[in-house]
Amino acid sequence: MSEFPGWHGTTICGVRKGGEVVIAGDGQVSLGETVIKGTARKVRRLSPGGEDIIAGFAGSTADAFTLLERLETKLESTPGHLARACVELAKDWRTDKYLQKLEAMLIVSDGKDLYIVTGAGDVLEPEHDVAAIGSGGNYALAAARAMMDTDKSAEEVARAAMAIASDICVYTNGNLTVEKLAG
Repeated sequence: MSEFPGWHGTTICGVRKGGEVVIAGDGQVSLGETVIKGTARKVRRLSPGGEDIIAGFAGSTADAFTLLERLETKLESTPGHLARACVELAKDWRTDKYLQKLEAMLIVSDGKDLYIVTGAGDVLEPEHDVAAIGSGGNYALAAARAMMDTDKSAEEVARAAMAIASDICVYTNGNLTVEKLAG
């Protein structure tokens, strides 16, 4: 029997600049060498307790939705405290036997703070106000960091970085979903 070729795809890039935060994600989902879908939405706007949050995910879609639901629950119990909600989610993710099996990563922001949340229990506030995850994450990260000292807005940096990543990474396309919050 041949092994399952594995899902690939997704580049998510978050940029904090000029009093706003933008999270951009591509739309490609691949199975092995085949593009299954080119218009997936991997960036979402959440409003737990009336607080606006934007989140992007890389990894399994079902796993990411489970984590986003858990994050919303954490945010409802700690309104206005994104860092605390992310830490609580990361603790659960690392210690809960069911959640440990989930394969996804998140970039989340409330317009002020920007975090990467991983299943290893990490809640990382990225250096240089840029975060990127997924197949083309390193390409998007490098491109965005190179543009941070320009006159480009956060959205322009994120879009340009994603365009560069989609030119390099075969698991990333140019069909972007972009969400923005002012700080």
